[in-house]
Amino acid sequence: MFEQDPRFSDNLSTDHLKEAARLMTVCNSCRYCEGLCAVFPAMELRRSFEEGDLNYLANLCHSCGACYQDCQFSPPHEFNVNVPQTLAKVRADSYQSYAWPKAFQPLFNRNGLAITVIAALSVAAFILGFALWHDPEVLFKGGSFYRLMPHNVMAGLFGSVFLYMIIAMTMGVRAYWKDIGAASVSAGQIPSLWQAMKDAGQLRYLDGGGVGCYNEDEKPSDNRRFYHHLTFYGFMLCFAATTTGTIYHYAFGWEAPYELFSLPKLFGILGGIGLVIGPVGLAHAKAKRHDDLKDSAAKGMEAAFLLMLFTTGLSGLLLMALRETPLMGLTLSLHLGVVFALFLTMPYGKFVHGIYRFGALVLYAAERKVHRAAQPARKTA
Repeated sequence: MFEQDPRFSDNLSTDHLKEAARLMTVCNSCRYCEGLCAVFPAMELRRSFEEGDLNYLANLCHSCGACYQDCQFSPPHEFNVNVPQTLAKVRADSYQSYAWPKAFQPLFNRNGLAITVIAALSVAAFILGFALWHDPEVLFKGGSFYRLMPHNVMAGLFGSVFLYMIIAMTMGVRAYWKDIGAASVSAGQIPSLWQAMKDAGQLRYLDGGGVGCYNEDEKPSDNRRFYHHLTFYGFMLCFAATTTGTIYHYAFGWEAPYELFSLPKLFGILGGIGLVIGPVGLAHAKAKRHDDLKDSAAKGMEAAFLLMLFTTGLSGLLLMALRETPLMGLTLSLHLGVVFALFLTMPYGKFVHGIYRFGALVLYAAERKVHRAAQPARKTA
């Protein structure tokens, strides 16, 4: 069995990190997969692997599965090289290790699906209770949302949880950024950020080197990439709908409901459709995916993430359709409960993968720039 030099693995804190270090040592000796994605060129810039390096490479991996299919040492070979699955395990561990505050890190060890559903239903029940206490009849009347809950109360409630989410995720990203050594190459500069934005916006490294992702068999496709796009841009459009609605209300004094062809409505409808179709497609692809390519321990966290996004989109669309009916109050309570729970659990679930992956792409862009700048000097020397 090919083993990494123990001098480089004794200081690693988990078995998943030790296995990842072993695999990176094997891959660094082979380099057959260096053209498939960003992981292997980034790996080649290192000769040993500390925890920060492995967490960086794990979050840089988009789990397309191409390296597993192409590798001559993948199971049942005695080297047992399975990069996608191993990096998926390290990636999931990294979400927990960087979570803030540390007291909430054990949330990653529990059933994320149950916690998220309970949180959503609890908030929905609270909003229903508030409405019953304030004016029971409003639950069975369509029309303005603010009859159910005054705008200032709604803004204060959701503004508070949104602020907490921002603080918690900022602290987590700060710890991650420091651990992966991004400051050593000034990764936060505009050129690196811009390159990472382009790579993330296109899901550049979710294409298996150009052929697509491998899922349940040896036939690659772009299905996962397509559903990822629908989910990501659907979420961004829904966020844009909320943002423009807030600007309309506070900057111009335009109160909801808005016209069908207003920006909040258009953003919300398109975003809701994306959040319905995208997560369903990703869940289907995940269910069909070969066991060797996924981390089964993260099943609950991933299911919770997709369910919350799907429910956010579906409840938002239903709210638009049922606004003038007696079901408006119940639908609004459910929608607000789901959105509140989504924001509250964001720092402690699969949502952070997008943030950490973007950070890895920024560092990779900076490292490439430094590496390319050093090439002429080496040739001259």
